[in-house]
Amino acid sequence: LFTMFCKEMDKYRNVDEDELLQKLSEEELRRLEDELEELDPDNALLPAGFRQRDQTKKAPTGTFQRDNLLSHLEKEAKEHPDRDELVPYTGEKRGKMWMPKTKVVDPILEDVTLEPELEEALSSATDAELCDIAAILGMHTLMSNQQYYEALASSTIVNKQGLNSVIQCTQYKPVPDEQPNDTDVEETLQRIKRNDPDLVEVNLNNIKNIPVPTLKAYAEVPISCHVTMMSPGQIELDPLDCALADMLKVNTTLKSLNVESNFITGAGILALVESLKSNTTLLELKIDNQVHTHTHTHTHTHTYTD
Repeated sequence: LFTMFCKEMDKYRNVDEDELLQKLSEEELRRLEDELEELDPDNALLPAGFRQRDQTKKAPTGTFQRDNLLSHLEKEAKEHPDRDELVPYTGEKRGKMWMPKTKVVDPILEDVTLEPELEEALSSATDAELCDIAAILGMHTLMSNQQYYEALASSTIVNKQGLNSVIQCTQYKPVPDEQPNDTDVEETLQRIKRNDPDLVEVNLNNIKNIPVPTLKAYAEVPISCHVTMMSPGQIELDPLDCALADMLKVNTTLKSLNVESNFITGAGILALVESLKSNTTLLELKIDNQVHTHTHTHTHTHTYTD
């Protein structure tokens, strides 16, 4: 049996493939080409031409134009008549319609009214009196925590022993974040140099990454005779604090200076305070630093007002 199988295999090994291909017709060659073509119909990442055989024998009529194709498809869709429904829609409602449950209101609670004397007394009661009533009745949720602590601070509560339960919390309104400072640093500096009469306040609070030469220019340029308030708060004041002290010695128009910043140094604070000996017009000087220290153990916060 094995010998017969080997003879059959030898017969196919000696076949001339070129001769066989020459004997095939055009239709047979096309079918053979389709069978030998390697396609992957399940791979969605391949283009359509690599997932299925080309079944179009027409020659291309032109380049691909997407807009024309979309217009043609839209036209075909509009001209194609709608198919009749297999089951006509009759509008018949089937099943049970959902209805929301009605809330039952207790008629006793609905018609509760107080005597005019009681209503008047409750409407004019103070927080301390409401706290006493809530403690006696054990109804602590009648008052908020703000009312409770204000009543305690007034020291007018009679029954303090009954207030030992959880009270109603106060709902605080969210406070939006402060808008960023939109002061144009360079433009404000030029207005100071021009002695602009409309520039009364210089606000540099919380402006980050101001160049050091620009900061020094603010202190070295004589302050405009119209600027009465200057606030370089929470910015890099290391190169500016001593220069501001020198400016205060000669300035005669500035009324308020705010240097509340965590970047101011102890030497800068001392220089600013020393400059007040030569300045008789400054009314307010705010200094606040919660990071740097005079000594190793104390932070400093100062406000000087003449």
